[in-house]
Amino acid sequence: MKINRTIFSIILFCAFIAPSFASHLLIPMDLSQKNHLKAYGIAYFAVSQSIDVGWLLNYRGGSFICSYEQSIENECIVRDVSYQVIADVQARAIRDEISSVESNMSEIKLTKAPKIAVYSPKSKLPWDDAVTLVLTYAEIPYDVIYDEEVIMGVLPKYDWLHLHHEDFTGQYGKFWASYRNAAWYIEDVRTSEERAAKLGFKKVSQMKLAVAKGIRDFVAGGGYLFAMCSGADSFDVALAADGVDICDVMFDGDPIEPNAQEKLNYDNCFAFTNFKIVTNPYIYAIADIDVDPNIHISNKKNDYFNLFEFSAKWDPVPTMLCQNHQNVIAGFMGQTTAFRKDKVKPHVVVMGETPLFDEVRYIHGEFGKGTWTFYSGHDPEDYQHFVNDPPTDLNLFPNSAGYRLILNNVLFPAAKKEKQKT
Repeated sequence: MKINRTIFSIILFCAFIAPSFASHLLIPMDLSQKNHLKAYGIAYFAVSQSIDVGWLLNYRGGSFICSYEQSIENECIVRDVSYQVIADVQARAIRDEISSVESNMSEIKLTKAPKIAVYSPKSKLPWDDAVTLVLTYAEIPYDVIYDEEVIMGVLPKYDWLHLHHEDFTGQYGKFWASYRNAAWYIEDVRTSEERAAKLGFKKVSQMKLAVAKGIRDFVAGGGYLFAMCSGADSFDVALAADGVDICDVMFDGDPIEPNAQEKLNYDNCFAFTNFKIVTNPYIYAIADIDVDPNIHISNKKNDYFNLFEFSAKWDPVPTMLCQNHQNVIAGFMGQTTAFRKDKVKPHVVVMGETPLFDEVRYIHGEFGKGTWTFYSGHDPEDYQHFVNDPPTDLNLFPNSAGYRLILNNVLFPAAKKEKQKT
């Protein structure tokens, strides 16, 4: 009987102390992580289950920590994401290390699962989008919206918006010279013109400008905008050309407005200034914001960009957006490969630049109550992605540092409440 009581006491004691020895779940984001991309999906899943997640900035590559829940551990196992179950004392030691004045680390609480929209055409075009690829791979839910939804005013329903590789100037990406006889191009023009007419616009360029202004208002009201490739610079060019016809006859049926360049208003732009529009329809560029792609092709082996280091305690936003397990990112091309440094407005935060060239790749800023981030290039794991190339299989790149930058932006709105407190 005495032995039974002893055993019972030990069991009871273990039951009480067990939570203190296994009460937190740590998801490391350094080189020990098996699947960095799906780890973001775990963090999103936890927040969507009303479990607050701590984003440990600059700690082991930007790791995540939350109170232990069996459901979260199960998801880590199913998705093959590396994790550690740690005790309270270990969690306190980590937080003590992070809070030390000597460390360039901090913790941001993720408290709200952002509602995500991707601005993308409903019809299939012969290229894929890196953001939709990685959102699907990471198992983060999103809605696809396009011109109709923006014009109808649905954007306030969302926290975060991604711009597909769009041409907001109404010039169809300047693909006319190479693809004007291709079936997909002809169909894109037809459906775009039909959609513009249905929405009450005489030209596609007018419809795209209205969409760009709707997105601008979304950001001004507190939205988070993320754009890649031509979605970034064409957005600013369209805003600068508000009220100015910069489209030639093959795009909208009439010639470019005389002295169009002199009529641009750079004050309308989020990121860029003093750029020159490219009016030649045979040149595959909208403006001189983008760099010469031939320079990158001839220097492919040296094409990379460096992420800047920011103060985690004083500049948590750019620090958050730059979390990674490596600070040197392999370069990749696109309709817009990189942004010329001399075309970037002075107030813009540069988060990544290419040392070999006078260009930047990853920039951030505020507009009204919201923020925007522009990321150049098409696909972080496909150096030169061509029309009709197959989509990237992210099962082959679970630790992609370039794709991690996209997912940093996806989780960014989850930290909104905490960001306002700091």
